[in-house]
Amino acid sequence: MADAEGLICAYEFDGRGGARILDWEGIRAHAPGAGWTWIHLQRDAPASREWLERESGLDEVLCEALLSNESRPRCEGYGEGVLLSLRGVNLNPDADPEDMVALVLYADARRVVSVRRRRIMAVDSIRSAVDAGRAPTSTGDFLATLSEGLVERMGPVIDSLEEAVADLEEELVTGHTEGIRPQLAELRRAAIGLRRYIAPQREAMARLLGLPVEWISSVDRRWLREVGDRITRYVEDLDAVRERAQIVQEELAARVSEQINRNMYVLSIITAIFLPLGLITGYLGINVGGIPGADWRWAFFVVGFVLLGIAGVQLWLLRRMKWL
Repeated sequence: MADAEGLICAYEFDGRGGARILDWEGIRAHAPGAGWTWIHLQRDAPASREWLERESGLDEVLCEALLSNESRPRCEGYGEGVLLSLRGVNLNPDADPEDMVALVLYADARRVVSVRRRRIMAVDSIRSAVDAGRAPTSTGDFLATLSEGLVERMGPVIDSLEEAVADLEEELVTGHTEGIRPQLAELRRAAIGLRRYIAPQREAMARLLGLPVEWISSVDRRWLREVGDRITRYVEDLDAVRERAQIVQEELAARVSEQINRNMYVLSIITAIFLPLGLITGYLGINVGGIPGADWRWAFFVVGFVLLGIAGVQLWLLRRMKWL
């Protein structure tokens, strides 16, 4: 092949926890009865497409599904095999966890062929276990281990969202509302982004459990069922985060509206008090002959006291009508 970089890793398992590393030549030389294999490929490498289309033995539909850019979580049965698309939180450096990484794989009783574009920590964990002599014993065990690893890493990310919305609720209670709006927007965006892929993954797990394939043992099915239950709980947690964020946003909007209404009320009262005073002062300031007291030295002070008296009467009336 022109490009050997498409092969990330490949193993031949003995079913007892041991494994042997394979390269491209080892994959070609693998004997069907020698043990089950796991072949992990880089999706955008030409070598991966070439091997899948020419040497894997998979039909064209499966090859296109494994290499497709559309990787929404799903599960489809293909005879005795399973096509499974899963998502995991992105724990790569300088990445947003809600920018979830995708893994598409085909599995049957004798092999697993998986394809990814970005690094997946759950896969790295399986590789570390294989190197330590704790390899999965079957393809069903591999699916259960992989699914559990993907879901396990979702927990801390969702917990951090719950803690963030709790902090925003506390800030709202204490009255420190400055800067809450962009934090709420980011929190809701993260929750929606995670739920978009985690919810379909729950359906994919349910579909996998319903497939009549004999190579998934009863123990593996119980493990997968537990994974499905955890995904359901995470979906409910994300729904709760979105609802709590919505409540915080509504309360914040209500407080802002209340503050605006209070300010408008104060301005209306001030306007009501000064409107008649302005009318009087405007009338006296037209500078025409005949204005009473124009030549009296105490006229200015008398007019001032009259204006103060009018303002006092207005305040008394406003309080009596319970407008203040």
